[in-house]
Amino acid sequence: MPDTALNDSPATPEDAKIILQLYDLRRDPEMRKARDFISAEFWPQSADDILGIARAFPSTENTYMRQVTTYWEMAAAMVLRGALHEGLFFDCSGEMYCVYAKFRPYLSEVRQKLPKMLVMVEELVLRSAEGRARLERLEGRLKRAQQKLGQRRAAIAATSAGYR
Repeated sequence: MPDTALNDSPATPEDAKIILQLYDLRRDPEMRKARDFISAEFWPQSADDILGIARAFPSTENTYMRQVTTYWEMAAAMVLRGALHEGLFFDCSGEMYCVYAKFRPYLSEVRQKLPKMLVMVEELVLRSAEGRARLERLEGRLKRAQQKLGQRRAAIAATSAGYR
């Protein structure tokens, strides 16, 4: 895999405008709900969890997953096609790495049914040493967060069982 430098040229004022526009899109109320669903509520345990939502059309969860994944695919494509400075994008797009980290363990299986799922995101995340290092850190954080969530759910279930 070729390694690219993130800051080989300075970002321009136009790059900054695009970053701010991308940020503004993320502030849309429906996009905030979609982002919250993907970041806080959706913890896939298998490719079937992802494909189940992909097949659940129309549903709120399907809409949210499509909205978040296609947003990051669009943003990654802008960088990969040279429309947006990669280093500046890297500095401002940690959420994309979290989304990819959640889906990554299941992508090879998911792509048997959805071949384009997060292809641009994957290419961008994995093309630099900095991106791969960020992904590795985030995978560790997500694993710990998922373990804590499981512990909380177990404690709630145990408490609830005591009240029956």
